[in-house]
Amino acid sequence: MAGYALGILLLTKLFIRKVKGYPASRWENFSARSGTHLRRRHPPARLLTRTLAGLTLAVLAYCLTSVLNAAATYNSETRLFEYHHSIGWLPHSFDSHRTWFTFWMYLGLAGSFWAIRDWLLGMTPDEERAIHTGTENDSGKPLMPLPSRLRALLWMVCVNGALLGVEAIVQRASGSTKLLFLAQPLVNPEGETQFGPYAYRSNAAQYFNLLWPLCLGFWWTVQRAAGSRAKSHHLLLLCAAIMAACPIISTSRGGALVSAGILTLMVISSVVIHFFSPNTHRRQTQKGTAILLCLFFAVTLALGWYFGWETLAPRMEQIQAGYQGREEMYDAARPMAKDYPLFGTGPGTFATVFQLYRFSNSTYWPEQLHNDWLETRITFGWLGLFLLLTALACVALRWFIAPGGIRGDRRFVILAWLGLIGCLVHALFDFPLQIHSILFLFLVICAILFNMGRKFGVSRR
Repeated sequence: MAGYALGILLLTKLFIRKVKGYPASRWENFSARSGTHLRRRHPPARLLTRTLAGLTLAVLAYCLTSVLNAAATYNSETRLFEYHHSIGWLPHSFDSHRTWFTFWMYLGLAGSFWAIRDWLLGMTPDEERAIHTGTENDSGKPLMPLPSRLRALLWMVCVNGALLGVEAIVQRASGSTKLLFLAQPLVNPEGETQFGPYAYRSNAAQYFNLLWPLCLGFWWTVQRAAGSRAKSHHLLLLCAAIMAACPIISTSRGGALVSAGILTLMVISSVVIHFFSPNTHRRQTQKGTAILLCLFFAVTLALGWYFGWETLAPRMEQIQAGYQGREEMYDAARPMAKDYPLFGTGPGTFATVFQLYRFSNSTYWPEQLHNDWLETRITFGWLGLFLLLTALACVALRWFIAPGGIRGDRRFVILAWLGLIGCLVHALFDFPLQIHSILFLFLVICAILFNMGRKFGVSRR
């Protein structure tokens, strides 16, 4: 319902701007070079925005067409399919109930994405007045490297993630078998298979691996701007360390490997940026940042080792056997993609249709395939997968080719993308994008990145 409400509010704002001619001050129309507002957005930014909006509508239309042109409806009580007449050259679903659910969920997510993006691009009155003076706001303080709305959103998700991580660590250390100490799950009722609010520890690791690079990138951006003048932003570094340790403490093998991969790529990218970019900051600030980053690594590894390594180490030795069973599931599911290559079986229908492809009644019948890439190809087909990947490509291209919007520090953008890439790597052997909370956070980060450009924006650095 929140997604629908955000979508309705966004449409209302757009209607008022169009009909009343309200000149909303927005970062996408601001040029940091001239200090003036532009009448129109830069053509590449406008093209990418329209393309992404069109792809959003196309994905929703794809889901809606699939359910209105349903080939079958599955009755879970009788366990029988009721077949309908459908048009074969249009997308169609083999379980209209599940596809309806997927459509309404995607509609809410689409409303949330575009509402968050639009809100982040708006200037506050304080920022609008400060733009004309160049470097200071009404309080006489220097402008921050990121707009106040974006900072507020980042502070909220980072602190919330850290508090969730602390709760999850305490829950694991206490041996509790209840999620958030409140609910006993029917699936994975043992405490060691849970973590925080997730009954499946791997989902918890996926959530934290998506969030902690964003938090670290936010801290790094503020640290480069504030240096030693401010101290409060170092809370973000502590939040990032807690969340980065959580994938290890959760004892998720995939989560620990992905977290280690993100940390490694972060170090490599930082070294490359340091040696190939102009040195515009004082050595003292750079040295302080390096020391704090080393402290971040130390706290992360110490927390992970103390609370999780004793249990994780034996599981890492059995990692090959753990994924052998998943390969058997993939072998059973691949014929589904082969039988319905273009349109798939219908969004959200994997669990329903997979029963028809089991080798025997003893074959495991999963709700999710533990491979989001293959499951999406099965349910959406190549056409639907192409639409989704093209939309993601629009987000990826925004920072590189489209000027205007919020100036994105390269470290912030790289770390945010490392979190997204880590989630997509998780999706090769698990189902992060089938979990609403993870998918929502994924889209929030995409909305942030889709507002960022290299050439123009808030900061002149």
